[in-house]
Amino acid sequence: MTPTQRPPTLDPIAVSRWQRMAPLASPWLHEEVARRMQDRLQWIKLKPRAWAHWGALRGGLQAQAQLQKNYPDSVCFVVEAQAERAQEAIKNIAKPWWNPSQWRAAPVRFEAPPPAGVDMLWANMALHESADPQALLAAWHQALRVNGFLMFSCLGPDTARELRELYAQLGWPPAGHELTDMHDWGDMLVQTGFAEPVMDMERITLTFDTPARLLQELADLGRNFHPARFPALRGRAWKTRLEQALADHLPRAADGRLSLTFEVIYGHALKAPPKVRVSTLSAVSVADLRSMLQGQRPPS
Repeated sequence: MTPTQRPPTLDPIAVSRWQRMAPLASPWLHEEVARRMQDRLQWIKLKPRAWAHWGALRGGLQAQAQLQKNYPDSVCFVVEAQAERAQEAIKNIAKPWWNPSQWRAAPVRFEAPPPAGVDMLWANMALHESADPQALLAAWHQALRVNGFLMFSCLGPDTARELRELYAQLGWPPAGHELTDMHDWGDMLVQTGFAEPVMDMERITLTFDTPARLLQELADLGRNFHPARFPALRGRAWKTRLEQALADHLPRAADGRLSLTFEVIYGHALKAPPKVRVSTLSAVSVADLRSMLQGQRPPS
């Protein structure tokens, strides 16, 4: 996928439907990935005056609490795409005014930050579900101040490879849309205007007692967005066949549990000062110029 393309194997209508109906909770895997992503913050020297959590409800409520502890004096913006999700995030994150811990804490705002309004944007496990990732990266870039940084994670191409291979063996349509490689994400970050992208990945193996438990976990994590997926509902006989195929063909761990691979990509990039061209028109926003004048670039 080139930096200006939308994912060709991702149905935007299916994505929109999932964003409305996804569970109002943080999956275990998302919380675990967020915890690992937080370990990378020890290398970041900049302490944000303000930061944004993009999709906190699904990205990790435990991570939200820990980040607030890490940056107790920093204003936080919690960004949710749907009104229902914003209300649920408020219920889980906001503390009542009479709570003593709230009296001196920096405010949490449940809205998108203004342009060039934050020094850190945190986005856990959201990018691989975007129907227009280039537009999403542009929104993140716009929200950051000059020299602010982006921290994100997403799923990579080897995710559920065992399930994809099984579907192919059975002659079924694809088990899911094709996921983007970390090198392509790096190219898109640069194309968007980010600088010094650092990308890395790891594979996490989850194990399950039964095929039913495995399918339940996948249902909590997402849906099949591929345009060529099964076009209609399947019946109980199909599900029974799928569970039997999983039991027969998926690899097993040493303890006999079914194994499934998840490739997790981590990314970090800076919002570099814009290149000012001498011309009759300036492409530099007032907000970015203000950020540039506030000081030299901090180490990261």
